[in-house]
Order: sequence, then structure tokens, then C-alpha cells
Amino acid sequence: MSWIYLFFAGLLEVLWAYYMKQSNGFTRLVPSLITVVGLIASFVLLSAAMRTLPLGTAYTIWTGIGAVGAFIVGIVFLGEQLTTTRLIAALLITAGLVLMKLSSDE
Repeated sequence: MSWIYLFFAGLLEVLWAYYMKQSNGFTRLVPSLITVVGLIASFVLLSAAMRTLPLGTAYTIWTGIGAVGAFIVGIVFLGEQLTTTRLIAALLITAGLVLMKLSSDE
């Protein structure tokens, strides 16, 4: 169950990061509220996952899902540039996440 919590915590990290961008420096109410609620929910799920997962594993995977997810959302929804270097960086992060998961006893 901890891995499921961690996965959804990572997805919520992508959600709140996207809406933080949409909040325009917290000057727009609805995106700002979604940011705060998503952030809290993400932390709650991360905390639940950390009950049984090691800190290093849980935190690395949480931030990795957020980083790669935000990268993808930026390209797909915000028109950010996809370059070879950025793609390689995202692939390296993903490889690190896979290795972290494989090295976990949980």
C-alpha cells in the first residue's frame, strides 16, 4: 500500500506544481487554493508511505515523479521546449527512480 500512496503523492506533486505556475505568483485565487490543497494532500500521502518505506527511497521517488511529471506537463500543456538534453536528463532521472525502487527491500 505504501507504494500506492507514494505514487499518488508524486502525482499530486505534479498537480500542485502545475497550479502554482497557473497561480501567477499566488495572485489568482482558484489556482492558489488548488496548489495549497494539492501540496498538503501530497505531503499526507508521502508521510503515509514513509511509515514503511525508507526515507531515502520514498523521498527520492516522490521528487522524481514530481520532476519528470512536471517536465512532461510543461511540454504537453505549457508549450515548453523539448530538447535532446532535457529528454536525456528526464531519462536519467527515470533510470534513477527504477534503480531506487529495485534497491528497496519493500
